[in-house]
Amino acid sequence: MYIVHSIFEVPPEKSEEVISIYQNRTGLVDQAAGFIDFSLLQNERKPGELTVQIIWEDKQSYLDWVTGEDYQRIHDLEKKYPDKQLANIVPKVHKFKVVAQ
Repeated sequence: MYIVHSIFEVPPEKSEEVISIYQNRTGLVDQAAGFIDFSLLQNERKPGELTVQIIWEDKQSYLDWVTGEDYQRIHDLEKKYPDKQLANIVPKVHKFKVVAQ
């Protein structure tokens, strides 16, 4: 398995707005080959720190997703979000290969 975390911070007063966006997401990634699971995580100590966690069957499945048209379409929409403060957030991406369970 391969796990990707995209960690980003939003102003705490906007965290519920961002959570709502993810609760109503398109679900396109769910249809991608090799997709296993999606979660949005909220840091208990820092409510404005959110982490998108996506679990893949393998690294190649992830690479196929991030180079595909659906990925580009989703991220183009994010750049057009009316709240420019949120639209300009750049996440820190961490990638993990599962080595034991």
